[in-house]
Parts: sequence; C-alpha cells; structure tokens
Amino acid sequence: MSCAWERRSKHCSELREVAAYVPDLILSEDLRHEARCVQNFHVVLLFADVSGFTALTEKFSQSVSLERGADELTQTLNDYMGDVVEELLGFGGDILKFAGDAVLVLWRVRETQLRDTISLVLQCCRQIQEKYSVRDTDVGLKLRLKIGISAGHMSLLTVGDRKEQHFLILGKAVGEVWQAQNLASASDIILSASCWELCNQSQVKSKRVKGQGAVKVTGVQRMSVSEREDLFSKFMRAQLNCRSPEMPGVLRPAVTLAPHRAQGKVLRKYIPASVLRKIDDRQPLACLSELRPVTCLFVKLQFAAKVNLTQICKAIQDSSVLISEILRPHKGEINKISMFDKGCTLLCVFGLPGGKLPCESVCALESAIKISTACSGRLGKIEAVSVGVTSGTAFCGVVGHRVRHEYTVMGQKVNLAARLMEHYPGLVSCDAATYAASRLPRSYFKELPKAQMKGVGDPGTVYQYLGMSQKLMFGLDLMEERSEYGPLLGREEEIALFESALKAYRTCRESSILAFEGVLGSGKSHLLTELASLGQAAGHRVVAVELTELNLKQVYSALRMVLAMALGLQACQSCSARQLVLQAKLQGLMAESSYCLLNDVFLVKFPLSTAVSQMSGTQRQMELELVLKKVLQKTVEEDGVVFVIDNAHCIDSPSWSLMWSVLRDVSIFMVMSFTASHCRRQRLCKAAVDILKLQKTSCVRLGELKPSAVVQKACQALGVVSLPQDLETLLTQRSYGIPYYCEELLRYLLGHDMLLFHPLGKDEKREDKWESLFTSVMEASTTTAARSSSAGKDRRVCTMRPDVTLQNTVLPPTLKGIALAELDSMKPSEQMVLKCAAILGPLFSTELLFHILPGWSRAKLNKALNALVRCNILKWLNAAKGAEESSVPTEGSGPSLEEESDAQKSSVEESKQRVRLESGMLAFCAPLLQEAAYELWPKGQRVALHHKCAAFLERHAHKCQCCGGGDFVAFHRLALGSTQEAESGEEHGSDCYWHNWEASLATSEEMKSDELPASTDASSGVLKEKSCLEEIFRAAKRFLAKTEWMPKVPSKTHWTQGVECSCSCKAIVDLVLVPLAQHYMAVGNDARAFYYLLEGAAAYLHVSDNYLAFRNLQKAEVLRTLVAKKGNALACFEEATLLSLKGEVCYHMGQTELAKTMIRKALSLLKRKFPTTSTGAALQLVLEKSEHASHKKNRDCSVPQEAGRQRLPWLFRQSHCLSLLRQLFSLESAAGSRRLSRLAALMKVNTAEESEDASHVSAFSLQQQTRP
Repeated sequence: MSCAWERRSKHCSELREVAAYVPDLILSEDLRHEARCVQNFHVVLLFADVSGFTALTEKFSQSVSLERGADELTQTLNDYMGDVVEELLGFGGDILKFAGDAVLVLWRVRETQLRDTISLVLQCCRQIQEKYSVRDTDVGLKLRLKIGISAGHMSLLTVGDRKEQHFLILGKAVGEVWQAQNLASASDIILSASCWELCNQSQVKSKRVKGQGAVKVTGVQRMSVSEREDLFSKFMRAQLNCRSPEMPGVLRPAVTLAPHRAQGKVLRKYIPASVLRKIDDRQPLACLSELRPVTCLFVKLQFAAKVNLTQICKAIQDSSVLISEILRPHKGEINKISMFDKGCTLLCVFGLPGGKLPCESVCALESAIKISTACSGRLGKIEAVSVGVTSGTAFCGVVGHRVRHEYTVMGQKVNLAARLMEHYPGLVSCDAATYAASRLPRSYFKELPKAQMKGVGDPGTVYQYLGMSQKLMFGLDLMEERSEYGPLLGREEEIALFESALKAYRTCRESSILAFEGVLGSGKSHLLTELASLGQAAGHRVVAVELTELNLKQVYSALRMVLAMALGLQACQSCSARQLVLQAKLQGLMAESSYCLLNDVFLVKFPLSTAVSQMSGTQRQMELELVLKKVLQKTVEEDGVVFVIDNAHCIDSPSWSLMWSVLRDVSIFMVMSFTASHCRRQRLCKAAVDILKLQKTSCVRLGELKPSAVVQKACQALGVVSLPQDLETLLTQRSYGIPYYCEELLRYLLGHDMLLFHPLGKDEKREDKWESLFTSVMEASTTTAARSSSAGKDRRVCTMRPDVTLQNTVLPPTLKGIALAELDSMKPSEQMVLKCAAILGPLFSTELLFHILPGWSRAKLNKALNALVRCNILKWLNAAKGAEESSVPTEGSGPSLEEESDAQKSSVEESKQRVRLESGMLAFCAPLLQEAAYELWPKGQRVALHHKCAAFLERHAHKCQCCGGGDFVAFHRLALGSTQEAESGEEHGSDCYWHNWEASLATSEEMKSDELPASTDASSGVLKEKSCLEEIFRAAKRFLAKTEWMPKVPSKTHWTQGVECSCSCKAIVDLVLVPLAQHYMAVGNDARAFYYLLEGAAAYLHVSDNYLAFRNLQKAEVLRTLVAKKGNALACFEEATLLSLKGEVCYHMGQTELAKTMIRKALSLLKRKFPTTSTGAALQLVLEKSEHASHKKNRDCSVPQEAGRQRLPWLFRQSHCLSLLRQLFSLESAAGSRRLSRLAALMKVNTAEESEDASHVSAFSLQQQTRP
C-alpha cells in the first residue's frame, strides 16, 4: 500500500507546485497586493513535535557509506510526516509551518466556534495518536509524536522586501502552544490553560500538569462518524473564507487556484531562492533533498520589556530586511522566522544548493557580527542580539506531504546553533567546526566557558567571534599563527628555488619576487611558514603576514599590516605609543605637517595641520599615496628585509597600486602565495597582474604531492610506522596529492573510529609479499614516525577496523563543501551535465554522456560542454588536437598567474573559442568535483543510470579487432553460463551511438598514433549469437595454433585483409571494462562486477600494464571479501582466474616463488592439481605420458555439445597456468626444476588436445546453428 507522500492529489493547477510551499492562510488573501498590515484572527493551534527526527537525521549524516543517503532519509521522514499531515488536512487543518521536525497547524474560526473546533481537533489528535504515536524505522530508531494545543487570539504579520517575504504569527495563543508542546512527553496531548477553559470538558478525561495551568489529555470521548462529519461541516461553514465543498477527495482545495501571473509572482517570494532554482529547472522533488554541509546562524532578537505590538512588528520588519541585505551578497538565506514571548528568532543558512561559497564560514561569521551590530545599534526596541553559528552536515530538503510541504534544514548542527544562541546571550558564538573551517587566525576568536545544553551531549569547544580587532589591523606574525605545522614534505624544489634567490639577493642585492600559486589546501601557508623560518635562519629580518578575505574590503588594509609589522607598530598597545614610534621612524622622511595623513591608516591622532585641512579630497589622497610610498620605500631599502605575504590575492587594490609603483624600481625580496584563480571569488586587479609580469617575478604553481609523500605525511599525522595497503590507496587516490585533503580524510576516518592502532612487534612483517608488491613507502616515513613517538614508547602500526570498507566511504563534509562551492557557481544545465558525467567516472565519452542525459539535444550538450571546458572543469584527452582547434587550456585546473591577465581579454576573443564537440573523450580536471557531484544523486536515480551505462558499454567489452576480439580471459563468458548474456540483453541505443563510440575509442589512442583505426561495421546483419560463436571458434583456432600463449602488446598489427591498424585494447579497458566493473558494483551486482574486474586485470596484462592489473586485482580481492561477508560465494572458475592472474602479475614482477604458489592454487581450483614433491612429479609424469598416448589413438568428438562449450574456459585457463609454470621452472637450473618444467609442458599439451576436442564440438555446434 502506498504511503500518503506517494499519493498524488488531483485537480492540479499551474500554481500548485508553488502553492504547496505556503499555507492556506496566505493563499486565501488577495495575492495581487503586498499588504503588510497586521491581521488578527481567532484560532485553534496545534503543535505536533516528532521526537527522533534529529537523531535519525544525525544517524544518516554520520553514515560513512553511500548506501544511506538523503533519498532514504527523505523517504523515512516523509512516509511518517506525510501520513500525519494527511490526517491533519483531512480534519480541516491548515499547515502553517514546518519547524524542522515539528509541524504547526491552524484552524481559523469565529470566536463563537472555538468550542466545537477544539472538539474537532481533539478527535483528530486521538486518531493520529492511535495510528502514528510510535513508528519503527529501518535503522532501529523510533519516531514518536507529542502534541500541544492552544486556542484564542492570534496576529499574522508578513515581513520582507521586494525580493523575499516571510510570515510569522504572534499572540498569547502562540506562546501557549509552544509551552504546551514543551510540557508533553512522547504520545502525550497537552491542552493549554486557555484551551482547557474553552473546550467541552465533559468530552475529555484530563490530568493537571503539576505546577502549570495546562492539562494532560488522558482520554477523549469517541464520536460516531456522523457526529464527526456534522462537526466538520459546521467548521467549514463557519470559516471566514470557506473552501469549496464541491470538490470531494481534494485535501487542499486552496491549491486548485486558477492560473494568475500576479499571484504566482507574489507566492514565489515566500519560497527560498535555492528551491526556486530547482523548480525553474523542472527538477523533481526528490532532487531537492540532500545531506549537505552548511553553516547555520540562529539569531535571537530580544525586545525591550515595555514594547507594544506595533513596535514589535516594525522592529521585526526592519530587522528582517536588514538581515536579508547582509546575507544576500554571501548567498545566505533566511529559512525560518518564529516569534516567542518578547523575542524573535531567525534561522539563517549559508551553503544551500546553488549558494555554496569557498569561504562560507568566514562569510557567516562576518555576517553574524554585522547582524549583531546593526540590529543592536539601529533598531532601538531590541535590547540584545544573540547569534549562534555552527558548521556541519544537515538535512536540507522538502518535508511534509505532496500538497503541503516546506523546504527545511534540520540536524544536530541546527539544534546546536539554537543552543549556542540561548546559552551565550548578547554574543556571536560558534562551534569548533566553524572555527576550524574559517581558517582565520586565533586572534579573531575567544574561547568561551562550557555550558550544559539541553539535547547536546558534548558541544566541544565554543568560541566567541570577535571580528577584526585593532591587533589584527596591525598584522599577525605568520609563524606565530601557524606554529602547529609539522615538517614540510614534498616541496624540495620550491625550497631550493627560495634558497637560490635569497643567496642572489644577499650577495648581489638582486631583486626577486616569488609567487606560489595553488588550490585550496595545497600547503601554501605551510610552505611560506617554512620559507620564513629559513629566511630568519639565514640572518634576515622577516616581515611575514597572513591576510584574509576581510582585508579585501578595507582600503590600504594589506599595506597597513605590512608596514605596521615592518615599523614595529604591532607591539604598541595604545594610540600614543604608535605615534611615538611613527615620529621616530618617519623623522626626516616627511614633514610633520603631513603626519596627520596617517591617522586613519595607523589609527593615530596627529593634529590636523593647516596645510592638510586646505587640501581637497583628491589632493589628500594623492599626498597620502606619496607618503605611504616613501614609507614603503624606506622599509624595503633597510638591510636584508624579506617580506612574506600569505594569501596575497586578498591584498586590496589601493595597496597593490602603491606596491606596483615601489616594486618596479626598488630591489626587494618578497614571497607571496595565491589561491588558484578558479578558487577565488575575484580576479586580481591590473596592478597585481603587472607585478606578476615583472622580470624579477617568478610564478610557481604548486603541484600535487607524490604518493610516497602523501603516505609519509599520513604516517607523521598518525604517529605510526606503517599503514594498511587499502588506506594508502584511499589516501593517494582521494587526496589527489593535496595535503589538506589528506588531513581531512584522516580526521574523518579517526572521527568515525575506522582506524585501529597497536604496537609494532619485533618480528612483525609490514605486509605479505602480494600486498607489498608495488608498495613504495619511503624509509623516511618510518624514521619520522619513530621520532614523533615519545621516548620509551613502542612504535605503532595502523590497521583498519574489520567491518570497515573504504571503497564506499563518502567524502568528508569539508571536502564535499569545497567541491559544492564550485558546482554551485555553475548554471543548472552545466550542473546537470557534471552530475551525469560523475556517474560515468573520471573519464567518459561524449556519446555515453549524451545517451544518459534525459531528453537533451546535441546542441544543448555542446553548449554546456563548451562552457565547462572553457572554465577548466573538464578537459579533452587529445590535448594536442584540442590546442590546435581551441584556445581553451587543456592542462591543469585553471589559468596560471601569468595567464590571468590574458584571460581578461576573453570577451574579445570569445568567438574564437570553439571546442570540437564531435565524438571525443573528456576527463574531470578536479576529481574531487566528480565525487561530490556523484554523491548528490538520489540512490534510486543513481542505480538506474548505472544500469543504463552498463547496457551501453556491454557490447564493447572484448578485445579490439586488431587483437581478434574475444574475452581477455579466454571464453570467460561461457564459464558463467547463459546468465551473462541474458543479463546484458538491454537496449543499447541507436547505431549512430556505436559508430561514434568506436570513434571515441580511437580518439583516446590518438596521442599514441596519428593513424585512425579502420572503422567497424556495427550492423553486419549477422545475428548477435552467431557472431559470438564465430568469434569463439576463431579464438579457439588461434589458441590451438600457438605453442605458448603469453600476452603481448601489439603496437600495430595487420588484418588478414591487409589493412594496417592500431591496437585499441588499452582504450577498451580504460573506457569499457573498468567503468563496467564500477557500474555493476554501484548497482550491487557483485558477480558481474567481479567478472569485469578480472577482465580488466587480464586486459591490463595484455597491454603490459602490471601496476593497473595489480590495482584491479586488489579491487577484486576487496569485493571477494564483501561477498563472503554477505554469506555468498563466487564461482569456482572466478576464484581460480583471480589466483592465476595474481600469479601472472607476480611472474612479471620477478616474484617467482609467489607466482608458483598462486598458480598451483589456481590449478587446484581448476581440478588440475600440480604436484609439489619429486615423487608426486614422477608419478604425474608417467600418468601424463600415458594419457597423451591414449589420446592420440582415440580421437573422437563424443563430448556433448553443451558440455564442450562449458569446458572450454576451464581447459584454456588450465593450459595458460601450465604454460606459466613451465616458464617459471625453466628459469631455474636445478635438475628438479627442469623435470617440473617438462611435466608442466606435457600437462599443457594434454590439456590443449582436450581443449581442441571441446573446440571441435563448439565448431560443430556453430555449423548447426549457422546453417541456412
């Protein structure tokens, strides 16, 4: 039976989608006018709170697996809430607000009808508690309902401006319903004192709440159906704006509005901008819900004691407009406004869909300070403003019923923000997560004493945000602020460049400016701290400052910080002390009459001179620039000063201009760091670009750390001497060589108790030989970790918790937030392209992308891809060709500092930027973006797209035509029976897809060869099964013709027709086999995923890529473990193939003993045991000779046809293993090894003869099936 959420109401109008977000109370008004007067009503209010919602949200948000996503949480919430809402609507209730995990309902009546309406509401509550008092969830948590009811007078207030509007209710009844709900426990119904006086007490059994005027309802007299219908009819007739009774079955007749453009325009103002973007893009409701990292602000406006309703309404209106204006530039939104006794609360959210910014936490903190200052200072009726700020994952989505729902934000972080607001009145307080995410200097904050908070176990460290203080205006020493950094890894080249330039500056006064550019988290601050320390160690005076986004908005802010540090002003505690220092430093440099020009810059109070007072504003500005230039020049010319500026992209434009006029003519040594251009909100000004173009300037882009450095950094951070192989793989793959990403991944794993530690035993080996086959951890990691351990303590090793699977671990919220900030800056169409491309993987084809995009035209796709390539979100793989045909950069993740000025001319040359959008292969420039976009998909839609992709790719899961086609594991598909073919018999798309796909495979090989492979004919007219059998027969003939079968890589080969072509097997494994394994793992088809992992490993061996073969086999090992945990088992042939492929990798890597062990195990599973002793070998040799002789005499095809086909893969795999063993033993000179080599050769011959019989059977079967 479908739940209420899934049942659609009839009679939809054009306004229904928007009207579902607002209550009937708003819809019943004349929406063509935007009245803001206070409206008064008599109402019955019901407040139903669902306990367990927050815990449920937290359980899902803390899940580390993709299996538990926002779609499952949304369904759980709305299955329950939707059923409750449907009951409320059925009894005539108007859903006024969804307050997170609660719902506020209103029955609007005349005063004379309050008694009967309360009786109707009590019948509704009785029915709801009987049906939905408690509900179990799939994750073991229970949802429980508690209800508070009040009745009386209420006022409705609409506030806002031309862009957005909000409504809230005020009055005694409002306060009483909140209080009644707070007094209730699970499954309780509490009536306020006023409601109890107004109701028909003879129908209610009650119990007084101790110390309160409210009563607890212990029983309600059950009404008959006719009595209840009469009561409901009276209520409907008594309403001031009666709903139409001629629409049976319609839960909300108010939403059946006739289309009216003016009404729709007004209604849209009540809906959050993040929701409107989704609605306008025609995205379904399921796509509106996410578990998303956000920053929440809970604002409390406490009104004065003696204030009337009119004054309160005006204060709320003014404050709401003021707060909206503060939030809007940073894409923050007011989500909820609520009124309580003498106070008003606002829930503001940063980072909602479409509004994520890289510096979200800084924007939120600065907005909080502005809100506190503005509301306290400009609105006289507000006594105190309290703001709580938290950052973390929250549920952001639609809650309610199909006909009435709201977009809300809920979770533990939202609750914590409310608690901070309550427990730290008059302050801007924040949690530790916001403090860390802001990455602001510690001096911006003050630690607050801990407080016991309701519903919060351990809030962690709580800080007061102070904002830009006087100390911060005069600069902070970078090395003092960042003293927590450990040893710098992987930046030897950058350090060598610094030391070389510093030596030239010291000996020859050769000027040098080093500009280091890197993405967020690439270690720029750490590098500059290290360089500053090296400068000091070399005997130089170092002036090192760290800038923030806040410096951009203050004129001469950056220059003031640099000069204050250079002049020693940061140590001055008072204005007079700063004046004395300035007088001493500036004596002889400028006239005393000009000192007053520095008052605003250095916060001093030199008397205004007559000369300056007579200057115009422009003259004062020019004179100030001249003075600052002199001060800067004198500072630069001091002996051996080294300037270090972190986050130089935050230097304000006036400071850049002054620096340009000085730096071009003065010998200077300066080191700066910049965030990569695509990660910044603003472009550099012209003066900054000119400085970066100076001959003395060296621009260096910080590259990714090498995998060995990443592992070494992880060992340092954890204080261990080794990591498990799967953790090394996770860190190297998902950190992308960016130090901050590695740190966040480790912090996330530690926070979820996924890592275990134990002392390293004396005789304990790090890993077995197979696991360490490609491991290259530097000895330095062990040494560093050992040094970090305290004296006398044992060295530790890190292991994984047994039940943890890293493969399906979601991104940490911090990293997801970085990617979402970039994703949200794009247009909806570009976001949809990236989300679909994320399903395909880091590397994808335009044809496959076009295949899965819902109803897109090629022109629309081309336009979106063009924009994404231009913005360096995607890149073409055939970089050389792209460079010829387009001016779009194809390397890296964004334009460099040197290229940024040229990018400003793009508007003139935009017409020349044409990207060839025919068949081609694309890749994500930033893999992090691909992972974040992938996690945005609801699980159901994600699985459906994976199925669609797998159906598209299945047809190409074989060797290229140059290599003769067929499976990479010989006759692999036959080993699993007919299910393999049956499961892949989905629709593949039109013929043009296949033609273009073949071209795409060729395109990915163009960097290896300029010649295109011969085209394939996808529509040959031969039945698919017939083609398959012919392919098998040809492969069998080729196999039997060879004496040894060892994979080789044909760079070029000739077909029998004499046409030369290039092997494209490498493209097939990268673009078909590896994605197929990923698609089937995503849909939970373990058998098919394992099949394609083995095919991929065999294909990589075919093209001599042992490392990628090893990686595929590692994934197969992990999958095998998961299958075993589920209580399932893989096919014996698959297990044997895994072992044989591992043996082959070991053979190629020179691990002969391990290879022998693997091959012997594989042969045992293949029912062809190879002896391990000399006696056994001698006996087996006699048996094999006898079998060979008898086989020559009795050669027939007595094997049944089906049995012959099924035996082929087993026989071919046996033959392959025996061939490997023969070569392994032939490498040894011992007599025993030579005997074993001969035995392996004889066993292979016998197996080959048997397989020839089986292939004859298959050939006979082929003739029977293809005979006309």
